[in-house]
Amino acid sequence: MSKISVIIPVLNESADLGKTLDALRLADPKVEIIVADGGSNDGTLAIAERYGVVIVDSPRGRGGQLGAGALKATGGILWFLHADSIPSPNALQEIEKAMEGPNIIGGNLAIRFAGDSHPARFMTWFYPHLRKIGLRYGDSGIFVRRGVYERVGGFKPLPLFEDVDLISRIRKEGNLATLDVEIVTSSRRFDGRSFTPVFLRWVVFQCLYWFGVSPYWLASLYYPEVIKKGRSASDIESKAI
Repeated sequence: MSKISVIIPVLNESADLGKTLDALRLADPKVEIIVADGGSNDGTLAIAERYGVVIVDSPRGRGGQLGAGALKATGGILWFLHADSIPSPNALQEIEKAMEGPNIIGGNLAIRFAGDSHPARFMTWFYPHLRKIGLRYGDSGIFVRRGVYERVGGFKPLPLFEDVDLISRIRKEGNLATLDVEIVTSSRRFDGRSFTPVFLRWVVFQCLYWFGVSPYWLASLYYPEVIKKGRSASDIESKAI
């Protein structure tokens, strides 16, 4: 049985998945990696097959895909990674070391956004401050003890804030650690977009979620161009902030 199972949700991630899998295999060639696919049609699955990972088919949507991947995991620690987030080579080792502490039930890594653009530098500075108010997001590589994950009911198939929802439940079970281990995530969500209105919109939606507004209703506003075309909001959720 693997100590850590890595679960990666994918939807047309052929541009980034190989780099993430390379980093994981370099860290530990035998680590269990589960790729939960939501219907890719761009060669993502061919890449996953080439690396010999476990592939799980799931209805499209990051929360549901993460939940489906977790059901196939054998490890006592579940580590949820985005396909465009590349962890440092020592990340697996440091997660295992952190979880030796009986009071630690999970945590995440220190995130850096790729590139030297103003949005990337600002978000790299901003994320540590979010932890002060209890916020941790999926692109920072959330990990959790399997027993705790199952006890709180795991990921819910929410169209938005599935990571915030999970953290809000597992933090009641014990202490969360933020490791001094870097994970570099793509800045693609900023590409070709004006950062200030995108960031302010994200803040507004996060506040509405805190006040109890349904994530399903928020998704219909967050992804209006997708909803109008009759597609799932998760079609473009990887580009959201």
